[in-house]
Amino acid sequence: MTMTRSPHDAGRRAATAALGLSLLLALAGCGDSDSDADADGKASAPKGWSTLDTDSLSVGYPKDQGYAEQPAAERSRSNAAVALKVENGIRTGMVSVQLNFATGVSDAAEAAAAAGAGIGLGATRKATEDVRLAGPSPARDARRIDYDFTADGKDDTPTRGTPMTGVLVAGVDSGGVPFVVRLNAVREAVDGEDLDAFVGSITVK
Repeated sequence: MTMTRSPHDAGRRAATAALGLSLLLALAGCGDSDSDADADGKASAPKGWSTLDTDSLSVGYPKDQGYAEQPAAERSRSNAAVALKVENGIRTGMVSVQLNFATGVSDAAEAAAAAGAGIGLGATRKATEDVRLAGPSPARDARRIDYDFTADGKDDTPTRGTPMTGVLVAGVDSGGVPFVVRLNAVREAVDGEDLDAFVGSITVK
């Protein structure tokens, strides 16, 4: 006996095949994206930004917003690199890199714990999350902490009580050296996109 397939059955099979192809393409696309994320390439900074380069990492800073790299002779010994935004003699923004800032640190969680302890008693943590940086694995694993605080008015910082915001990224480079990168600025002068771009501009070595 000859069986005749109805147009409805044929349409259903075609739809199923199309769905399967769509899922396959979607999975292939996800695989490509993951491959890009795992590449040992260098992170890109937004247009108008420049880069601080150290032995352990490089990080972008918003040069087009008035930030300028601080000469080595002028920065604190605890900092491997610094970029400052100074307005009318007041430091309204700062990007800093510290290397080997803690002992007994072997991974991102420990680095973040040590770095987080230095945020300050008056700071309010807003979020903590694991992030993946550009660079060689497993050194790409890092932890991000977002926080708010108020200026103390010392050392050419804004008037005491000025609302400030900050983000730090801590981890361990491929040579086992712990690092922490910070961006602190007057709260109204920086937004979430700037903070995300800052984190996304980091390449660990």
